Amino acid sequence: MKADSMLREVKVEDAVGLVLAHDLTQIIPGEFKGRLFRKGHQISEEDIPALLSIGKEHIYVLELAEGYLHEDEAALRLASAVRGANTERTEPHEGKVTLKSAIHGLAKIDKVFVDQVNGIGRIVMSTIRTNTVVKPGQPLAGTRVIPLVIEEEPVARVERLAAQRRSGQALDAGSLKPENDGPADAAGKSAAPSGASTASPEEAPAAAAGLVAVKPFRSLRAGLITTGSEVFKGRIRDKFGPVVRAKVEALGSKVIDQRFTPDDMDAIVTEIRYFLGLGADLILVTGGMSVDPDDRTPGAISRAGARIVSYGTPMLPGSMLMMAYIGSVPVMGLPGCVMHDPYTSFDVLLPRICAGEEIFREDITEMGYGGLLGC
Repeated sequence: MKADSMLREVKVEDAVGLVLAHDLTQIIPGEFKGRLFRKGHQISEEDIPALLSIGKEHIYVLELAEGYLHEDEAALRLASAVRGANTERTEPHEGKVTLKSAIHGLAKIDKVFVDQVNGIGRIVMSTIRTNTVVKPGQPLAGTRVIPLVIEEEPVARVERLAAQRRSGQALDAGSLKPENDGPADAAGKSAAPSGASTASPEEAPAAAAGLVAVKPFRSLRAGLITTGSEVFKGRIRDKFGPVVRAKVEALGSKVIDQRFTPDDMDAIVTEIRYFLGLGADLILVTGGMSVDPDDRTPGAISRAGARIVSYGTPMLPGSMLMMAYIGSVPVMGLPGCVMHDPYTSFDVLLPRICAGEEIFREDITEMGYGGLLGC
């Protein structure tokens, strides 16, 4: 049965007592856009002028056949299939369901899954970018289907694939091919989904997290070391400290102490070990990250026994940042741009560290695409 055959068109004047098959939207340019009548609303005589004012001379009455879903139910099932930890789900509104963050944290979105689902056809899964810092109530994802009525099978397919992905299995590209009535290529064949390559099990998120989830931030105790003889000797005022403190505190962590050193490698190493002795969860070393002969920070971090993940990132601003670990403690060398640029490589990596994630070389490499923001 075709979906169109389940919809009966009725003139508005003859629709009194009938029930709307979908939400109806009113748009007043520059003033209002929203739902005028909700799906399921029983039309009264008083409604007719309002319906005519939004250009509705006919309405649909829906008689849903077995094996088909209304757009609202389809959107609800799609959202439920991907919903993960620390999220809230809205009720359908104009055919769309939204997943929102329940906490202040780090959004985790399974991009591989989202891309492949959107390749199926007639299904919409729109999300923010993974690793975005979100506040309570901030939208994470929106789901809907394109037609008013859709076969149940494509939605059930997404549900099966979501369960497979949660379990850590690689996605089966064959099961993600478009439906037969999806977009066709020039030869009349169904077009292959964009990005239909399978993903390794390692790429799949933890089952408990869900495919759209939010990680809470941990409260870290950060040690701050400000290098530079010009600051240490009082020639100029420290501008790094207030900026770094604000960024750390914005993620629910705190700076337990700030120490100042000249451009001396041994002095910097001593302060790094001081914070290790205090049990700091994170050590931030500011300044001294350029190629000038007086800049000693990279060498000091290495001499302190750090495992260097990367000296430099392919992001501008923030290319001179160093990411390292001493044991399990992250150590970051912060370049001067952190003082004056609102968003740098530090702002990319700090939220992930505060969410308890370890940074690997691959994470640094991926920062180049879309990483030209200034400089």
